[in-house]
Amino acid sequence: MSDTLYLSLWYPNLRLAVLPDKLTSVLSEFAAHGGESRVYAATVWPVSWSEPPVFQRVWGRGQYASEGGVEPRLAVDETLELLHDDYAYEFQVGWNLWVLKADNAGSHQKAQSRLSTAHPSAHDDNQSGPWVREPRLVRVTGYGPLFDDGAYEADGHIRIDFGPDAPFLDEWEDETELNAVAARHIEENIRQLIALTAAVEKTSGATARLLWSELGESLAQRLAMRLGVAN
Repeated sequence: MSDTLYLSLWYPNLRLAVLPDKLTSVLSEFAAHGGESRVYAATVWPVSWSEPPVFQRVWGRGQYASEGGVEPRLAVDETLELLHDDYAYEFQVGWNLWVLKADNAGSHQKAQSRLSTAHPSAHDDNQSGPWVREPRLVRVTGYGPLFDDGAYEADGHIRIDFGPDAPFLDEWEDETELNAVAARHIEENIRQLIALTAAVEKTSGATARLLWSELGESLAQRLAMRLGVAN
């Protein structure tokens, strides 16, 4: 069963005035770890998630990083002009992962028969076969201390919503073996996730982090097991 994957970051005695710098640091790390260098949308939520947004901006998004969007610092500066302790600030950025094409996802045997054992380039976005690198929407949210009755205590001062965890654990998780190419792609996704997680913690100065899922299972153990299969 696919689950939603999150990363929560906490900072000691965080002052609201410092939140823009923390958000900029986190957003800027995506470009170095399989993501895009520009932010393409932002939303400001007042008081709680049930309230309508007080600010929304879509800068657009092109096929290449240099097209559309806006640099993280500019996106943060514009969005956090409305700096209130009971607001949440959400940014959208693209992050590329290996995924199984939709027309192949339901057929493991068919995929196995078409896959090559050669190790494909991680930077080739136009390769043939059932596996492709595709961008997914990632949401990075900074919380004011009073937003949604102090939601930051559970969710983090900054929370990253990676979306469904299938590219890391996959619908084949219960099978005893993965074909060689599938295993490489899943391993690469996991290593990219680990590298990004470590980078945003270090660069933004977080003192605590938690990679978690809505089902509450031991995600770290599941990822370690998947890496063991891939190796």
